[in-house]
Amino acid sequence: MTDLMAERTGGPIASTGRVVLTVCGLTLREAARRKVLRALAVLTLVLLGLSAWGFAKLGGFQADFGQLTSGEARLVASQLLNLVMFGLSMIAALGTAFLAGPTLAGEIESGMALAVLARPVHRFAVLLGKWLGLVVFGSGFIVVAGLAQFVIVQVTVGYWPPEPVLGLALLAAQTTVLLTLGLLLSTLISPMASGIVAVGLFGAAWIAGVVGGVGAALGNEGVARVGTVSQVLLPTDGLWRGAMHAFQDPGVVQQFSRQMAGFPFLSPAPLAPAYLLWVIVWVLLVLGLAALSFRRRDL
Repeated sequence: MTDLMAERTGGPIASTGRVVLTVCGLTLREAARRKVLRALAVLTLVLLGLSAWGFAKLGGFQADFGQLTSGEARLVASQLLNLVMFGLSMIAALGTAFLAGPTLAGEIESGMALAVLARPVHRFAVLLGKWLGLVVFGSGFIVVAGLAQFVIVQVTVGYWPPEPVLGLALLAAQTTVLLTLGLLLSTLISPMASGIVAVGLFGAAWIAGVVGGVGAALGNEGVARVGTVSQVLLPTDGLWRGAMHAFQDPGVVQQFSRQMAGFPFLSPAPLAPAYLLWVIVWVLLVLGLAALSFRRRDL
């Protein structure tokens, strides 16, 4: 943040857009220096290595024994891909949630924010810059790790998801939702607590989605409504299910959706445009609440 202080104290006052971009760049630089990034890299490499071994074994199983039909092989490949991508989304969730807290609340506790946020630097510009930097970081991680996983599956099994760009975009949106929530929490509680709460809510939303899927499979509307409500309150699970649908082969979904109704790594339908619109509104609302809370917080 020292660059931002230098810019503020010398020369003409920087525009809000320039402040946002400056804070965005500083946030990316700080994220790259944190130990969280190294942990993310190690976890990602371990997951990719294990998935490469698993998919290679699946390909060898088909070649040696021939026990899987083409439809079954595509089903197994698509479900395993969804499982691995869920692992990558979990890693991204952990990383962004535990980066969002220290990047704001940590500076408040250390007193650095008091030095940086003296007028004319607006708190909202700093908050927006940090949010944008975290979005770039989380989305970049999803794209790089996701493409690496797609290449592994293509080389080992010969399966390529039908809508990889859409699926990665939805996972990036999921990461954006969670880090936005993390920023809001970081204006209210300590950095560590904000990360724990954000990840806990992420897991709770996923479990509620599984419960809702089981309820829908059993025809229990009350239980199915649990998943629906959770996907509205915290859209991470809804975005994940849209990403799963983008990673699955359409023919496989049509063939096995009835037999595997309620399976947590099968999504029978794409996301509705209205839901995607709600996700945008949700992010703007939570970001606005974070800005309001940050403005009122004593430094």
